Amino acid sequence: MATITQREAEQVERANASGKTPVVFIHGLWLLSSSWDKWAGVFEEAGFAAVTPSWPDDPETVDEARAHPELLAGKTLGQIADHTAEVIQALDRKPVVMGHSTGGLLAQIIADRGLSAATVAIDPGPFRGVLPLPVSTLKSAGPVLANPRNRSRAVTLTLDQFKYSWANALTDAEARELYDAYHVAAPGVALMQMANANINPWTEAKLDPANPERGPLLIIDGEKDHTVPWAIANASYKRQCKNEAVTEIAKIPDRGHSLTIDHGWREVADTALGFAQRFV
Repeated sequence: MATITQREAEQVERANASGKTPVVFIHGLWLLSSSWDKWAGVFEEAGFAAVTPSWPDDPETVDEARAHPELLAGKTLGQIADHTAEVIQALDRKPVVMGHSTGGLLAQIIADRGLSAATVAIDPGPFRGVLPLPVSTLKSAGPVLANPRNRSRAVTLTLDQFKYSWANALTDAEARELYDAYHVAAPGVALMQMANANINPWTEAKLDPANPERGPLLIIDGEKDHTVPWAIANASYKRQCKNEAVTEIAKIPDRGHSLTIDHGWREVADTALGFAQRFV
């Protein structure tokens, strides 16, 4: 697996030279780090230094990822977390860490390692001990979980599958726009790790809900999310709300799993920014 890329190293160097608090954005399945570009601009304007690490060895562009989907296969949660931690440990200041979907789970895993000054987990994937499994989640994960051989593959959603799992709160036109602009294949193994977390004692999809080193945490969830419905997000909150650090949850009305990249992304970014500014 690759170490820090040139792009990541340049972002780390710029963040360190600025003296500003870094904010590290972790993307989830079916996206690349470039999906955070608009968010990075907002946080830069607010006085943070944005860092957008890729998953290990991922292509830098959507076009390259679509041309070589095999490059996206085989990335486990542990490998992604370790790479993200490597980037964070190169920073001079402890960052705010934000993640969406699988990235939301990874952000919490990073916080569990004591590497985050404050954490925002948006529509976060479940960890061991989070028990709800709504029907819409099973349907959203079905394209991967239906075939055990997908564990070693990178899986692409069809437009109809994307509409159900990501864009159910959007018009067909916007769903198509987002699919064309952002969607790439994703490693089946990472989704399977989350799906099997409660039956695998050695899963990498785990964290210590009571860890006092975790720091402040905000969980954000879209009201209409099919992939990570409120039941999962709220169960994640309830597992951690007794932590001695601040733990909060917010529901964004009328929004689905695409809430970080669709027309209403700024509302979500401002919610996350407000939380970060309270603690940094």
